[in-house]
Amino acid sequence: MPGRTILVGFLLAGAALWAQTAPQGVPENAVTRVSEHVYAIIGFPNIAIVVGKRATLVADTGMGPRNGAIIVREVNKLAHNPILYLTTTHFHPEHATGEQAFPPNTVLIRDRAQQEELEKRGQEYIDLFSSRSAQNKELLKDVKLRKPDILFEKEAKLDLGEVTARLFWLGPAHTMGDELIFVEEDSVLIPGDIVQNKLVPNMPNSDANVKNWLAILDKLEPLHPRFVVPDHGALGDGSLIAKEKAFLLALQTRALELKEQGTPVEQAAQTLTAEFKTKYPDWENMNPVGNVVRRVYEESQ
Repeated sequence: MPGRTILVGFLLAGAALWAQTAPQGVPENAVTRVSEHVYAIIGFPNIAIVVGKRATLVADTGMGPRNGAIIVREVNKLAHNPILYLTTTHFHPEHATGEQAFPPNTVLIRDRAQQEELEKRGQEYIDLFSSRSAQNKELLKDVKLRKPDILFEKEAKLDLGEVTARLFWLGPAHTMGDELIFVEEDSVLIPGDIVQNKLVPNMPNSDANVKNWLAILDKLEPLHPRFVVPDHGALGDGSLIAKEKAFLLALQTRALELKEQGTPVEQAAQTLTAEFKTKYPDWENMNPVGNVVRRVYEESQ
């Protein structure tokens, strides 16, 4: 096994509200079969499980060891193979802090940019999420993060036995270290927060990147996935990529127009939040629109 190498500002508007109001857990006995080898648990966040003949891959851990333990119990019902891989789509607490509940021989793998971000800001975000509610504080109590067994720079392929998972990093978008996963034989995309189902892209601070988010969506479109398992919200198909791109591109375009007109950023944030709420009435929670506008203004300096 390769040598071990390791492990806020403020989550603004939508991120903070979401963290406070969404159920902070992974439900038990609630596994959905997505494809021949891929399963999902729909919760906060959604968990993807890829089961092969020789190994199983779990994407994301839930918030804290209590949720991590639920995932392990579900994996044990599905998988009867000797190797368990665990990866995380990004470093936020609901995605990465349940790892200590996994068996000691679990092989933890993630991209290097995410690991560096976790080392730099992980405890800061644990403290921030813990301050949001008594429930969060209890879930995140005594969290222990361990060093990954495998770090990759841009891409890693896992042969799980008759099914392959491609883990890859395409640069910053929601966070600096967003990881995406494509299960090739089943044509399933596990995109973290990068592709979701009628949820406004979440760009909580200046580490997020509008331009690269759009560039990543361009690179995902040629995969033509049959199924998409996003980190939050409802499951969907490959059409979610184009829908996400259209929304984000429209928001970027309008923000740039307002900036060209000399509109102050906070006024633009308020204007476009209202405008896009009307334009996209079936999209949940428009609060994150303001942060996207702020990122667009920053990137166009």
